[in-house]
Amino acid sequence: MNGEEKSAQPVVLTIAGFDPSGSAGIVVDVNTFASLGCVPTAAVTSLTFQNSSAVFGAAHQPAEVVRQQVNSILEGSHIAGAKTGMLPTAEIVREVARLFRESSLPAPVVDPVMRSTSGYDLIEPDAWDLLVNDLMPLARVITPNIPEAERISGLEISDENGMRRAARRIRDMGARGVLIKGGHLEQQRSDVRGQRSEQLETVGPGRQAIDMLNDEGEVTVFWGDWIEGTMRGTGCMLSAAIAAGLAKSMTLKESVDAAKRFVAVELSKGQERG
Repeated sequence: MNGEEKSAQPVVLTIAGFDPSGSAGIVVDVNTFASLGCVPTAAVTSLTFQNSSAVFGAAHQPAEVVRQQVNSILEGSHIAGAKTGMLPTAEIVREVARLFRESSLPAPVVDPVMRSTSGYDLIEPDAWDLLVNDLMPLARVITPNIPEAERISGLEISDENGMRRAARRIRDMGARGVLIKGGHLEQQRSDVRGQRSEQLETVGPGRQAIDMLNDEGEVTVFWGDWIEGTMRGTGCMLSAAIAAGLAKSMTLKESVDAAKRFVAVELSKGQERG
């Protein structure tokens, strides 16, 4: 790749935690950006101590350190897309929100990371409140899973209608766009015949996974074939892929669709390796 080709690639920033096992966080974000033809940049919010099975602890960075990382990137690059992941402390959330308000950074994809797969809390309670009240209104889209969407909205989510209500409530709280990921639903729809969805013609038979996007009041339901098994870091991968799509001037709906397809391919690869 020559310099001219590289400079034509959009630069995308992730502000998130570092997972030394490489299964989540910044490592996944950077790999996703690169795989989708973007130049990755990153600012570390926390050095976590974890492996593929559990999180044992973390050393959170001072807010000023996070700011200096981002400012140094802004000095040398035009950032076309951005996302946030693990923002563990109130001072970090406050500083990150200030950066998006006061700098040339684009509106980010906010992945409201709440808890690790193994059950370790990745954000302090007062930091969570700031994320919802200060950072979420600055986002282009926020991408909670079901437990995160329930905590933000205060509503129980058990089906598609619950997802619609929660997305509407989160929009009413100031979010411009909301993508609720349905992977944590206890029951995914196994028969989608008769359901009004523009994607019904593209989904296969059997168990279906559902994600719901509410973008400034316009609701889109994304269906996809359910892939058995689990893989850490899929939330990071999805939000990073959405940020990459937005950096390439795709609409949010197009970015989400492309990101879901990318994650499905990666999940299939993981299934084959397993």
